[in-house]
Amino acid sequence: MESSWFTALAGCGAGACGGLLSGLFGIGGGIVLIPLLALALGLRQHQAQGMALAAMLLPNGLPAVLHLRRRGVPIHWRLVAVLTAGFLPAVWLGARVANRIPEPVLRLTFATVLALLAARSLLAKPARPAAPAGPAHGLDRVWLPGLAIGAAGGMASGLLGIGGAILMIPLMVWLLHLTQLEAQTASLTLMLAPIGLPGVWVYAHSGTGLPWAPLAGVAVGFLAGAYGGARIATRVRGPRLHQGFALLMATMAALLFMKGL
Repeated sequence: MESSWFTALAGCGAGACGGLLSGLFGIGGGIVLIPLLALALGLRQHQAQGMALAAMLLPNGLPAVLHLRRRGVPIHWRLVAVLTAGFLPAVWLGARVANRIPEPVLRLTFATVLALLAARSLLAKPARPAAPAGPAHGLDRVWLPGLAIGAAGGMASGLLGIGGAILMIPLMVWLLHLTQLEAQTASLTLMLAPIGLPGVWVYAHSGTGLPWAPLAGVAVGFLAGAYGGARIATRVRGPRLHQGFALLMATMAALLFMKGL
């Protein structure tokens, strides 16, 4: 019993740290939660990815969606529906593929993704203020690109346990000519429903399974941490935030490389 309580509390702590960093840096929860679960709780890579997907089943992005709506950013519901149609089968397929990859290879792949994100953050120019949201172009022919964008996000989520937004947002801006805020709102709205459930089901029924004891703690801790991180982020703007994100990703990538090797 004491072990179960300790595991749940440890999961809550890891979830709170992951949520805090996610809200602070405005990134998908899996990017920071997976390394924390793997390094702090000693979970295997497959288990950490499945746990991160399960924690993301909660509507963590609801406060951000409501905030963007208050700012007048529209929600393109037809696009969200098409993205969902592409996401659902792809997250299942990505999880199936992930569970056929040996753990060291999967961990090193995830660490490589973190290293690339760190490099991208260091090399990226400071973002300019976002333009006011306006009517998006190209949404009259949303089916094929929307399905492809949703599938790309679902595949990334299932394969690596990361939020699909890291792929979907730039693709929506590029292919559908949405503003950055419109793309973010569409992605956040998509994630309000438990669309990662097919991937969680695959991870739960894999050979390693999922450690259910800390799951509730991880989910609750992440929800509280994300809210606190978002509040802090409004006070810490500019290059320091990007540099902090890059340093965090580089550190976690290095630790995962060492663990994987």
